[in-house]
Amino acid sequence: MPLSNSEKTYGSVTKTFHWLTALLILSAIPLGIIASDLAHDLQDTTTAPDEATLALTATLFSLHKTIGVSVFFVALARIVWAVSQPKPGLLNGDNPPEAWLAETVHWLLYGSLVAVPLTGWAHHAATTGYAPIWWPFGQALPFVPRDPAVAEFAATLHYILQWVLVGAVGLHIVGAFKHHVIDGDATLRRMLPGRSAAEPTAQQPGHALPLVTALAIWATALGGATALGWFSRVHENPATAEALAQVESDWQVQDGTLSVTVRQLGSDVTGQFADWTAKISYDETPDDSGKHGQVEVTIATPSLNLGSVSAQAKGTGYLDTTAHPTATFAADLLAREGGNVAVGSLTIREQSVPVEMPFELSIEGDTATAAGSVDIDRRDFGIGADVNNEGSLGFTVGISFELTAVRQ
Repeated sequence: MPLSNSEKTYGSVTKTFHWLTALLILSAIPLGIIASDLAHDLQDTTTAPDEATLALTATLFSLHKTIGVSVFFVALARIVWAVSQPKPGLLNGDNPPEAWLAETVHWLLYGSLVAVPLTGWAHHAATTGYAPIWWPFGQALPFVPRDPAVAEFAATLHYILQWVLVGAVGLHIVGAFKHHVIDGDATLRRMLPGRSAAEPTAQQPGHALPLVTALAIWATALGGATALGWFSRVHENPATAEALAQVESDWQVQDGTLSVTVRQLGSDVTGQFADWTAKISYDETPDDSGKHGQVEVTIATPSLNLGSVSAQAKGTGYLDTTAHPTATFAADLLAREGGNVAVGSLTIREQSVPVEMPFELSIEGDTATAAGSVDIDRRDFGIGADVNNEGSLGFTVGISFELTAVRQ
């Protein structure tokens, strides 16, 4: 069997690309659907998800993503090869409606095989979450920032375009069986292993009208989703709380970030609390015990954004933000030989644990900048108590802050 195509038959390279793509697509689609269903079940925050379901969901998503990236590169290689090869003509080119539909489906397939995995990859790159792609080249994508809005937009695109792909694949399969069973021609046999040539009809469809039709289908799908408000939809966790009231403080925080980092399935996941207050008293001259002042931090736990695992992190068994809408850190600010340290107690889920957080401080006039970090053990607070495998969810949680405050 020749490697290259001819006017009447497909070569072995084209056939290999065709069946490899089919195998990858028919694996990726059900894996994605099953993993998504499991993920939606995990977002039910009324019950704590079990460790086995978490691990299975992550594995299925990683497999789906890895296959999806493979589809992307196989599709690019297939397109490059197709451009360099003659394309065997249709065996029913003298039937204009069928020929037009067949060419339209081919345009949809080629376009979708690039667009669907690329939008899924963009969603992965823009999302802080779990289920990595299984390869050694990193998880990011050039020009795609880690941003919730970008992730949401890419996820919506991926969802819409995947159904265009599913429809095109379905029509392609139906058409192949129609040719083989009803028409009895060699359309399907030409793509099977071995040499099976067939004489195309003299009349063949043009490329312009099918391409315009495919573009119209994509535009209709995206336009319909836009009209339904899918691109402006914001997913919110049902566990919400009123914004924390501003506090009276000797030093008023002007801006800052409060971040947490967890390790899930071997990957670091970093997020931030959007709503927190800090009541700070601080004097550059310490008292006899070395104490410079005090800090009281109140954190609105429902304001946590931890990417794709936000709902899980805020659900029952973890932060349980409905029952415990705030966490607090109260500490004395001390000067020690090694530097500054906040010594106090961190309270999460009504569990208080002694904590010492080293921090750096710089004061210029009435403006202060500070940054610090500390590691805690989630088990001390009953967070993820049912997940005892550190490979699934690390025991250590990193907490860090940066802030700028002005003396009042």
